Amino acid sequence: MRKIKDVLRLKFEVGLSHRDIGQCLSLGPSTVSEILSRFKSSDLSWPLPEALNDKTLEAQLYNTGPVQRQKRLPDFMLMQQELKRKGMTKLLLWEEYCAEDSASAYGYTQFCEHYQRWLKKQKRSMRQHHIAGDKLFIDYCGPTVPIVNPDTGEVRYHAQIFVATLGATNYTYVEAGRSQREEDWIMVHVRTFRYLGGVPRLLVPDNLKSAVTKAHRYAPTLNENYAKMARHYGCAIVPARPYKPKDKAKAENAVLIVERWILMRLRRECFYTLAGLNARIKVLMEELNNRPQRLHPGSRREQFELLDKPALMPLPGTTYEYIDSKRAKVGPDYHVLYQKHAYSVPHTLVGNTVTIEASGSVVSIYHQNQLVTQHAKSAKDGGFSTQKEHMPDSHVKQRFSAERLLHWAENIGVGTRGVVQWHIHSRQHPEQAIKSCLAILNLTKQHGAARLEAACQKALLLERPHRSVVMNLLKHHQESVPSTAVEHDEQPVTHHNIRGQHYYQ
Repeated sequence: MRKIKDVLRLKFEVGLSHRDIGQCLSLGPSTVSEILSRFKSSDLSWPLPEALNDKTLEAQLYNTGPVQRQKRLPDFMLMQQELKRKGMTKLLLWEEYCAEDSASAYGYTQFCEHYQRWLKKQKRSMRQHHIAGDKLFIDYCGPTVPIVNPDTGEVRYHAQIFVATLGATNYTYVEAGRSQREEDWIMVHVRTFRYLGGVPRLLVPDNLKSAVTKAHRYAPTLNENYAKMARHYGCAIVPARPYKPKDKAKAENAVLIVERWILMRLRRECFYTLAGLNARIKVLMEELNNRPQRLHPGSRREQFELLDKPALMPLPGTTYEYIDSKRAKVGPDYHVLYQKHAYSVPHTLVGNTVTIEASGSVVSIYHQNQLVTQHAKSAKDGGFSTQKEHMPDSHVKQRFSAERLLHWAENIGVGTRGVVQWHIHSRQHPEQAIKSCLAILNLTKQHGAARLEAACQKALLLERPHRSVVMNLLKHHQESVPSTAVEHDEQPVTHHNIRGQHYYQ
């Protein structure tokens, strides 16, 4: 129909035959003849008026004006509002629509069909224009890959598949992680930037907890550690709106491609380690980035080298190290708990709230943005890391180590050291012997060092270096009595139940 004016021009101005006009315009002679016949029978004449457009010309020749509908359309806007009500159905709305005038009403099938057509026309999608090096879209795949224990065949955990793609070139990075937790989420960004060789200006993640603490359509609250990583690399974060997948259509499309071109190829393979899985993914990822694209010239890598790579911001001089930041209240024992291990702070901070920042090897503790102490990170659950300078003076005096107890006992004498050493080695843990040793060493206050040394030597000769034996010797002034005398004073026990030494021969 767009060639009507051309048919008329070639006929009335050039004077070509119907067959020649058809060959020039790729039309059949019968079609050319029909157009000219309709023109002659109409009220139009050549040349056509300048204000006559193609649509009006077609309507006058073919009488394609709007047809008066015999059926009335329902109020689609009202339908949409009513369907938002809980329990409302299209069938009930159709019955109410028919009750108004059943003669002019559509059947239920056409009623629903017209509503669906109207609804589709209400949706609008704006095509996004992506600038080179500007946005990195980030998401996780839905399917996971099991990591299997080679000894038992049991699944140890399911690896999460991270996907990041650049908006301008679709250059994609894929990596398997142990989980979607905060540390795994942040450090995979660091490896993504290293793979890209630069940093985009904007990160567009989903609303997972590791990225967004509190989701909001207009003002989401970012995870503080995630925001700290972005500040280190000098980029910004704009999460996609909740339940708006079009905000990250690039990521959704990249996830679909990764699931089809990478994960489906791994479906029959078994992986025992995360490193083995990532080595396999890396090979398939390179194939994906080097594969020619259908809609764009060249491969993703070629487009990346041409557009995105020169536009990315340079990497900073130092690689970001994940620092877990938490707030904790100092307990009365001047320790704070981090990952089931207690770390000491100055005792003056008891009752205050401090900030704990833990890296892979060091735990730093801040109070009012001032560093107060640092500890070597420990993985011992239920353990304590205590620095002497954090303790009150009264607690320092009460804290005795095994070395200090032995040094104190040695100053009294070798016998006392022997008794203290026996107590330390006879217990399962040296801490259990501290009170007993202190009780023995403090006997010097009442009996003097010389008598205590003599009592300890006597207890060792008797092979009974117990605290009670030492105290009894001092109490009864037996520390200076020779061992033979003590044994002579002891009368042998005679009783009919005592068998005697000859019984066992």
